[in-house]
Amino acid sequence: MPTTLIAPWQYCPSLTRYERWKTRAVRIGEIGIGGDNPIRVQSMTTTDTMDTAGTVAQSIRMIEAGCELVRITAPSKKDAENLAEIKKQIRAAGFSAPLVADIHFTPNAAEVAARIVEKVRVNPGNYADKKKFDVREYTDAEYAAELERIRERFTPLVRICKEHGTAMRIGTNHGSLSDRILNRYGDTPEGMVESAFEFLRICRDENYHEIVLSMKASNVQVMVQAYRLLVHRMMSEGWDYPLHLGVTEAGDGEDGRVKSAAGIGALLEDGIGDTVRVSLTEDPEFEIPVARALVDRYNDRKGHAPIPSVSGSPLPGRGVGGEEFSPFSYSRRHSREVLNIGARHVPVVMADLSKRKEITPATLFAWGYRYSVPLDKWNITDQACDYAFIGKNTIDFEIPGTLGIIQEHATWLGNTKKDRHYPFLNKEEYLGGAERHPEFNLVYATLPSLSGVEGMAFIAALKADPTAVLLIDTHNAHGMAEQRRLFFELIAQECPVPVIIGRSYGAITNDTLVLHSSTDMGPLLIDGLGDGVFIADEQGGREDLVCRTDFGILQATRTRTSKTEYISCPSCGRTLFDLQETTAKIRARTSHLKGVKIGIMGCIVNGPGEMADADFGYVGTGPGVITLYREKEVVKRNVPSEHAVDELIGLIKEHGMWVDVEG
Repeated sequence: MPTTLIAPWQYCPSLTRYERWKTRAVRIGEIGIGGDNPIRVQSMTTTDTMDTAGTVAQSIRMIEAGCELVRITAPSKKDAENLAEIKKQIRAAGFSAPLVADIHFTPNAAEVAARIVEKVRVNPGNYADKKKFDVREYTDAEYAAELERIRERFTPLVRICKEHGTAMRIGTNHGSLSDRILNRYGDTPEGMVESAFEFLRICRDENYHEIVLSMKASNVQVMVQAYRLLVHRMMSEGWDYPLHLGVTEAGDGEDGRVKSAAGIGALLEDGIGDTVRVSLTEDPEFEIPVARALVDRYNDRKGHAPIPSVSGSPLPGRGVGGEEFSPFSYSRRHSREVLNIGARHVPVVMADLSKRKEITPATLFAWGYRYSVPLDKWNITDQACDYAFIGKNTIDFEIPGTLGIIQEHATWLGNTKKDRHYPFLNKEEYLGGAERHPEFNLVYATLPSLSGVEGMAFIAALKADPTAVLLIDTHNAHGMAEQRRLFFELIAQECPVPVIIGRSYGAITNDTLVLHSSTDMGPLLIDGLGDGVFIADEQGGREDLVCRTDFGILQATRTRTSKTEYISCPSCGRTLFDLQETTAKIRARTSHLKGVKIGIMGCIVNGPGEMADADFGYVGTGPGVITLYREKEVVKRNVPSEHAVDELIGLIKEHGMWVDVEG
């Protein structure tokens, strides 16, 4: 039974005040995780563990890049034994960063490694289970017998770790839940949490507490919900184990960064997380600056301008239509339909062209619209913005038929060309009786403007206006929470106005722009809050990057699909082919397949399970040999790697999901 009374929604200290959830401190070599320790960043080697020189060299590069824990795979007892020599050489080179052994399927390797390195990671889905995708019903007695079998297999490792002062990460992976868990709990966040708790209870029975927990998934919504539910369950039990954050198989480039930031950032924003690993299909030293950029943002987050607190549930009252919202499952906030915004429509993308001195057809190229002079027509890509805010500018050419134009109110009033041109109004203009468009009016607001008596009148006007769409902004250092609080106010007042999430960024690097916007907007979209996104880049000159980021955030949060999705693991010593090269080859030939999800896995560890979230899977199963999947089902085994990409494309065609490249 729960030992602590907490709110039904609670998964963090506060929804409106930045406060890191205080976990117990776990010692790992010379550093601590949790407690008052800083949030640590870590990564994992990609070398063969039996390649001692290569693993040592890569580990040192990672440490020099800022990696605070180095994880190394130990797929066999022999690999685990070699960790002693790897550790010896790293220490001889003057580096003290703790080493972590990554274990799957091989308890005997874990028991060897636990005597050598400072920490071991075990996956409860495959430490004592062989995944067979066996569908069966377990009686309570059969389930209890399974748990006893796990206890017998796992307890020796717990006792070794306790004896040697070795820490442990119990790392649940959404793609490798045991058949037992899947049959009782389903492929759900609840199943992920219970998978970890099965092992955690054994540790607690042995009075062993040097434990870190993780809930990784390639699906960002599932990942965030699982971590939140984990914390909620721990709070209710009075437990406080540190958390390792990560989105598994995030991919490479901007996509991998957006996906990682949306998931990891959603938790960091709420004060959850004690160590971070960003899983990119790139060399591990390139993961560290990304993780550091995500973590460092919260060093000075305390002391932000106050945000009104939330009493009761996180979303007070019910939305229009009686919907109830939960931080542990996805449900989109109800909003009315205004043109193609809100209601059943996917979130829109709004471009910022207000700082342009002149707008020509070429200006729209970065935003997905390409004008052909010989054909005198627009070609529209899958990542074409839906609206463009042009401020005081005007447009003197025929715009694409799918694009709407937003102008400042005074400019719009003086514009004789009103076709698909709509006004932007501030609060004073809106409440002051300014002329409006009969179909769509974009209204600007921040949380303070919705407060007090006048704020209630503002909300009442929006509630009664079938043409209003709200563009929200924030100047609070804890901006995501302030914007979330604004949504709470609208829901409490049963105001169904559609909302565009707006954020403005100054002179920051490209990577920082991608990471910060994904962290600021991603959590809201994950919670079903928001009918569109609007990134304002004050620096300018990066409209193509901003457009890709807008659509990337929507894709990462599973709220709008505009391109192929790659579930690509970051590689490790188990990998049986060059992941970066192979991912690039597959991407080059399939990147035009909008909505198709392709899993690219270096080995079988997470492969079959992750295939359940992908349409097609490409998994290394031996040197130079690939197995192809349709979802989680094996379709072709032992395909030579030189033919495997062609075979993958043939499989996509066979299932009717292939389209030829236009032009």
